[in-house]
Amino acid sequence: MPDERDGEKVSEAYRQHRPYLVDLAFRMLGDIGAAEDVVQDAFARLMRAGPGEIEDERGWLIVVTSRLCLDQIRSARSRRERAHDPGEIEATAPPAPPARADPADRVTFDDSVRLALLVMLQRLTPAERVVFVLHDIFQMPFDTVAQTVGRTSQACRQLATRARQKIPSDGNTRFDVTAAEHRQVTDKFIAASAGGDLTGLLQVLAPDAWGDIDYGPAAARPHVVVTGAARVARHLLHYWGPPAALVSHPVTGQPALLGFHGRHLTGVLVFTMRGETIQTVHVIADPAKLSFLSLQLATPV
Repeated sequence: MPDERDGEKVSEAYRQHRPYLVDLAFRMLGDIGAAEDVVQDAFARLMRAGPGEIEDERGWLIVVTSRLCLDQIRSARSRRERAHDPGEIEATAPPAPPARADPADRVTFDDSVRLALLVMLQRLTPAERVVFVLHDIFQMPFDTVAQTVGRTSQACRQLATRARQKIPSDGNTRFDVTAAEHRQVTDKFIAASAGGDLTGLLQVLAPDAWGDIDYGPAAARPHVVVTGAARVARHLLHYWGPPAALVSHPVTGQPALLGFHGRHLTGVLVFTMRGETIQTVHVIADPAKLSFLSLQLATPV
């Protein structure tokens, strides 16, 4: 039975690794609620396993979280396939029609931020999707990926190749993969924000960093600009510290994050880089633009 020390170790692991795992799960599932639930399940399993018996808790949690995501993707795909079975049609409720977004909002959003939407991953099989996210996005070696999906390293290489071939490469729907150095910056940014760590944020911001917030034309102050790393960091923690959830989502080659409060999308943070530090943080908080993006993200796992 897990003892008190195990509980303390799980709590520390939760604090250190949960933001990264939620980010990882979101990239596979495309749903912040599902991602948080999967990560919660992974930590419950860690508690039952007894963390003192696990040499690499982070690695163990990554494998368990990824396998849980793989199971959920397979289950969702199976449900969709059954829904197309004529014998199952009557038992399947028709989906509600999506709310209509104003075409002007769509044009404005597309012009300001061309997001690589998660719906592109719907083209992939469950195994291709998990391999693509783990290797191409999170830069994990194929040996680690193989352990997760239960395939050989060579088989995982083939899955990754097939996945890349299915992802469109035209300008409007390209699925951009964040560069390795950008991945490191966004990981540190997410961890610092989740921990309310001002010093950690200052380490990834350029000293003369500045930020701006687009609240939309209907707001009393449509556009706000903040200058200086210390002021930018304090503003970021005010809006995106606990209990907010941040997950990575690249924007045409630029690192970016989606911000959620209570599982509702409340902002998009787009970074302009200077070397390995963030020079500019552009926050999109316009409800019309976020509503359009939320509709795009509202797809089945």
